[in-house]
Amino acid sequence: MTQAAGGEAFPGRFPTTRLRRTRRHPWLRSLVTETRLSVENLIWPLFVHDLPEAEAVPAMPGVSRLSIEGVVAAVGEAVSLGIPAIALFPVIDPSLKTDDGAHAVDPDNLVCRCVRAIRAAHGDAIGIICDVALDPYTSHGHDGLLEDGQILNDATVEVLARQAVVLAEAGCPVVAPSDMMDGRVGAIRAALDTHGHESVAILSYAAKFASAFYGPFRSAVGSAANLGTGDKKTYQMHPANSDEGLREVALDIAEGADMVMVKPAMTALDMIHRVKSGFGMPTFAYQVSGEYAMIHAAAAAGMLDLEAAMLESLLCIRRAGADAVLTYFAPVVARSL
Repeated sequence: MTQAAGGEAFPGRFPTTRLRRTRRHPWLRSLVTETRLSVENLIWPLFVHDLPEAEAVPAMPGVSRLSIEGVVAAVGEAVSLGIPAIALFPVIDPSLKTDDGAHAVDPDNLVCRCVRAIRAAHGDAIGIICDVALDPYTSHGHDGLLEDGQILNDATVEVLARQAVVLAEAGCPVVAPSDMMDGRVGAIRAALDTHGHESVAILSYAAKFASAFYGPFRSAVGSAANLGTGDKKTYQMHPANSDEGLREVALDIAEGADMVMVKPAMTALDMIHRVKSGFGMPTFAYQVSGEYAMIHAAAAAGMLDLEAAMLESLLCIRRAGADAVLTYFAPVVARSL
């Protein structure tokens, strides 16, 4: 009961339920924390090139294209930090790029050699996730085969299935088709099983949007110049469509995907939540190159605190429902945590 200035009592003038009570002490805030970010939630994307020295990616502070030896060393760092997996992306020599992306199915290509080197140095101490897509290998920069300005879906799927088998034979335990061709998960699953790789898992980029935030990545892998003024809107999803994204996820699960990916993360938090709550599948999200670069740029301009923004961004992706996050911040976050 509260006594008013004039002497009259007013019951319930102030709230009995005060949510601020559990925010008062750091230890109490910790006890009631609903979502946590840990090193076990991180996957570290790495760029590998066929040169002896590391080469900085200008738009992505702290990120470099690494030699195979450099990747092996980075994987050693990841193991020591407790990061459970890395995702490998190749920077292919332009002389090896062709219209049909044939180098993608070469058992001695850059990624296959890198996977074997990681396995030789580190065994099964860390997971390796390999991208299944043709854009690093094509002279036109698209994820699929191109004919008369059109992407050939079914012909591309045949090549992707062969690429997945080649990666599995090199020792890759998780293949990740990121191309967004229709039917590719089923074809890859059938090809892997037929060749005795039924234990190799598929992480499908199931809901991948045609985003403006991929620019630094495309520059890093060298596909931006090949793509030129072209775009990928006939196979990557329109950012406006989340119901369509659920259909994509459902199809990939039905075709045999073991895990599903939403990309990008920041502009698709609702999609991450819908996928996780709707399917109950292991759901990953990719904090893409543009997100990473944007946070760094704002911090460099003094607009925000880099570490605080980094941790908050990843925590919110986890809160949306992501079980794991691909992020270039992975080693920095691991050390911070």
